[in-house]
Amino acid sequence: MKKIIVVLVTLFVLVGCGSKAKDDKIISIACSPTPHAEILEKAKDLLAEKGYTLEIHEFEDYVQPIEVVESGEIDANYFAHVPYLENYNSEKGTNEVVVGKIHYEPFGIYPGKKNSLNDLADNDVIFIPNDGTNETRALLLLQDNGIITLPDGTGADSIVTVKDVVSYNVNVEIVEIEAAQISRRIDESAVVILNGNYALDAGLNVSKDAIAYEQADSSAAQTYVNVIATVKGNENNEGLKALVEVLHSQEIVDFINSTYEGAVVPFTE
Repeated sequence: MKKIIVVLVTLFVLVGCGSKAKDDKIISIACSPTPHAEILEKAKDLLAEKGYTLEIHEFEDYVQPIEVVESGEIDANYFAHVPYLENYNSEKGTNEVVVGKIHYEPFGIYPGKKNSLNDLADNDVIFIPNDGTNETRALLLLQDNGIITLPDGTGADSIVTVKDVVSYNVNVEIVEIEAAQISRRIDESAVVILNGNYALDAGLNVSKDAIAYEQADSSAAQTYVNVIATVKGNENNEGLKALVEVLHSQEIVDFINSTYEGAVVPFTE
């Protein structure tokens, strides 16, 4: 009889632990280290004033921050722009939706072996990101700077690859590689195109170090704004709404402007 009681008590404890409700005052975010985690760290105290605790989980790649949100392990992510999320949803069957638009990171062309686009020569190598939306963005930047020509009508809402290049005004070789690897291989290429967060990780600032970059008043600034995203159905989570409100606050805007000096631009409607 005693053994039966012990078993029943053990089962009760296990069931009780398994059914423990999640604390809705704790908000967990998956993000890139720079600048996203840094911005979130600045937002922690402001969010605490609204009664929420912010847990920040850093990831180096562009896949895990979505997958941990899809699995329910983490509440939301902050690393991607809308076209990337939409393309990922389409390809992988995920259901990421935007909670709030936060900032924009201008794409830049950075020097490798060459310090000017005018110095590019036949067979020079240019590294660009290999994921659909960021590859399109990189190719558009190369077109804007006279290196290549893309099909008529190609824009920020398009998906194109190197195979779609209509013509090369300079006979370069454009090589698609994983975005996180590009900054580690700058010395192997004539020039590279970097996402804003990976440029910052490498100690580069788009307004100081890039040969050319997207302008803050361009259509790209509106299209490629980085967002807080979550799974469909969770977008009205009060904690996430409070976080977005904090990230839109003047204190965070001032922090972004003073810290990143144009490499990260606060989003304004």
